Amino acid sequence: MELEASFDWVSLSMTPGLGSRLTGKLLRQFGSPEGIFRASLTELESCRLPAAPAQAIHSRRSHKDAEEELARIRKFGCILLNWDEPEYPQRLLEIYDPPPLLYVRGDLSVLNKHSISMVGTRRPTPYGNQVAERLGQDLAQRGLTVVSGMARGIDSSAHSGACRASHGATVGVLGTGVDVIYPKENRKLFGEVERRGALISEFPLGSHPAPENFPVRNRIVAGMSLGVVVVQGAQYSGSLITARLGMEFGREVYGIPGNVTVDVSFAPNQLIKQGAKLVTSWEDVIEELPTAVRAELFPVEATTTAERASLFADSLSPLEKKVFGLLSVDEAVHVDEIVEKSELSSSEVLAALCEMEMKSIVRQMPGKQFVKVLL
Repeated sequence: MELEASFDWVSLSMTPGLGSRLTGKLLRQFGSPEGIFRASLTELESCRLPAAPAQAIHSRRSHKDAEEELARIRKFGCILLNWDEPEYPQRLLEIYDPPPLLYVRGDLSVLNKHSISMVGTRRPTPYGNQVAERLGQDLAQRGLTVVSGMARGIDSSAHSGACRASHGATVGVLGTGVDVIYPKENRKLFGEVERRGALISEFPLGSHPAPENFPVRNRIVAGMSLGVVVVQGAQYSGSLITARLGMEFGREVYGIPGNVTVDVSFAPNQLIKQGAKLVTSWEDVIEELPTAVRAELFPVEATTTAERASLFADSLSPLEKKVFGLLSVDEAVHVDEIVEKSELSSSEVLAALCEMEMKSIVRQMPGKQFVKVLL
């Protein structure tokens, strides 16, 4: 929609005290933002609207704010999508409070492709990061758009994995304005996601990362996808809330099983106990998708997990197999410990580790520590 035609939508979104649920109620009652602003105060109050937002709408108090916002949008160059437009994520309209207006940077076409959401803690283990990155890449490689929240930790790993797929697409749902990069260390990732997919937000430009924005953002992450994969999350984490929202919206919920002695394994393990699908590979996610969706995504030219494991085993030398067997995906192991347990010389261990790093099956962490990379 042209920016001028978006004026009333922007004005409505900037009306104080009027959240997405009340806005949706008014839009269904009056048919359009223009109809809402033409309504009398009596008509607005008959919708059981609180006095403050009713007065704000009637006096058109937000019109000046909308003019200023449109000027910022013209300068910044993002796209506005309201829920009447075909490019708006249609699956998102199925939830009880879809955002009436979205700010978008990137490719609009990815918003209505089949997608899977991946969520998790901002403080993952090396295992969690590896799972998120590998699963994000595998799902994107098979035609699914990966949706996440652009936070540090699991979200960033999922987006990065999707960007590594040859034709992968990903959508970042922000708890800030689309012009605000948060966290700052994700500046490069923001650029990649915009090139390979889209960044979206319901918050006006310049909105900073207020804590209350992120639970609001989570309903979009859960709502616009076919399912939600929880990689890692603590007992009272946002990822657990997102999964429960997914259940409310009728989405599939998946959990990556984790070490029971680690706090961030609570959310996925708890969800699996409650009936979520246990996921160890991309095949587990695909299996639960509707038949029509699977038919669109397949056939796929790809090896199975068993075939990949067989090829992997054949690629290792006896020394490499011995060293690799002492490593873990859960916890980094120091090179001195590997030397001691393997009973090999330090030069043999370092040579094996170097070779396996080149094969991308081992990753070096800070302090000469090493972890397995998931197959």
